[in-house]
Amino acid sequence: MLLYIHIPFCDSKCSYCAFNSYVDKFHLKEKYMKSLEVQLKHELQRFSACGNSIETIFIGGGTPSTVSPELYKPIFKMLKPFLACGIEITSEANPNSATYEWLLGMWELGVNRISFGVQSFDEKKLKLLNRAHSPQNAIDAIAHAKEIGFKNISLDLIYATLGDTKELLLLDIKTATSLPINHLSAYALTIEEGTPFESKPQMSSETLELTSWIFEELLACGFKQYEISNFGSYQSSHNLGYWKYKDYIGLGSGAVGKLGLQRFYPTSNVEDYIKNPLNIRIEKLDKEDKKIEQIFLGFRSIIGVDENILNKQENERAKILVDERKLKFKNGVFYNLDYLLADEITLFISS
Repeated sequence: MLLYIHIPFCDSKCSYCAFNSYVDKFHLKEKYMKSLEVQLKHELQRFSACGNSIETIFIGGGTPSTVSPELYKPIFKMLKPFLACGIEITSEANPNSATYEWLLGMWELGVNRISFGVQSFDEKKLKLLNRAHSPQNAIDAIAHAKEIGFKNISLDLIYATLGDTKELLLLDIKTATSLPINHLSAYALTIEEGTPFESKPQMSSETLELTSWIFEELLACGFKQYEISNFGSYQSSHNLGYWKYKDYIGLGSGAVGKLGLQRFYPTSNVEDYIKNPLNIRIEKLDKEDKKIEQIFLGFRSIIGVDENILNKQENERAKILVDERKLKFKNGVFYNLDYLLADEITLFISS
């Protein structure tokens, strides 16, 4: 099984962010981390049927680097007996709050992979997105992580933002790939409800031509695509676990967990979560829900879709796409040859 830990605290709220994150609740950090311990104990018992091994951990947010390593210690102590050998433990971080001391503290706890929310190396674009760091902050933070000993370092870039030019995006890509990273996530800006950009749809300017060009440029820099938004010589085991439809614990306010045909939703209200971290809504899936999700995730990534989960009609439609060279069929698995067509392919096969 996998483990996701959600940290809802942020030093600034990005204009595009719809995640469960807050800039005005820092006073709740210690209580929140204590509540994570309560839920974790409960979830380890609930997921005991999966075995005692946690294969990967991902600490996301929000901004995990706004919480000191000292506050993570009790959680890591509780987890120690359950960790698989060679486990990948990732933490997201913002360049401005991921100080050398914070990175060292997380490294000493066992975190062995860092994912930096860089988004761009252009000063004006960072201000437009309401990011709290500078381009130099990002470069320095990555250098510090490398110096401490992190071998697996990732960063995020955002594209299709108002004002983006190929010249600007190419500089972002060239700067990113010149740094000591082995993984990069590239996301098109999307306008989400409840964000400052909701009333400014013009802020997003994605086109198929632009996205295809970015993918080609990343490949030319040696960053091979293994999912629609993820590239690199290193493939995140945690990401792959989701796409393989493995079970995962969702720890924290606004997190999501999955066990078999059930999903678990801890309350997204931070204060309510602190009062009762076991107030968890359960959603029951059926086998058809599971199959559609497996098809969608498989065609978004290198995982592919096993022919055995498809019925006769779905297999026939998939074989039509093989004949049209949109899918590849190998050893009983259908693989997508163009991740940008993942939604259309899923709809065609499942219709």
